[in-house]
Amino acid sequence: MKIFVLLGAINGFLSVALGAFGAHVLEGKIPDKYIETWQTAVQYQMFHTLGLFIVALLAAKWPHVSSIPIAGWLMFAGIVLFSGSLYVLSVTQIKVLGAITPFGGVAFLIGWLLIGYAAIKYL
Repeated sequence: MKIFVLLGAINGFLSVALGAFGAHVLEGKIPDKYIETWQTAVQYQMFHTLGLFIVALLAAKWPHVSSIPIAGWLMFAGIVLFSGSLYVLSVTQIKVLGAITPFGGVAFLIGWLLIGYAAIKYL
C-alpha cells in the first residue's frame, strides 16, 4: 500500500524536523515540562512512523487482510491526535488540549492489536 509508505516518509521527515525544532528553537522559550511533552510527541510520532512502514510491508504481503490498512489508518490518526495535541499543548500551554491525547493513544493501541490479530490469523 503505497499510501502508507508515503505517510511514513512524511511523518518520518516531520518527526525529525519537529524534534530539531523542539531542541533548538523551543529550548529556553517554553518551560521544561513542555519541552518533555514535545519530546514525547516526537518519540511517539517516530515510533508510529515505523508502524506505518510495517503496515505497508504487511499490506503488500497480505493484500486480502482488511485489518492491516485499518491498522495503518488508526496509526496515522493516532499520530495526528496524540502527537498533534501534544505539540499544540506544548506551545500554547492550553491544558484542555490534553483531553484529545488519549484518543490518539487508543487509536495507536487498536492499530497494534489489529496487526497482532492479523499475525495470529494469517501466520
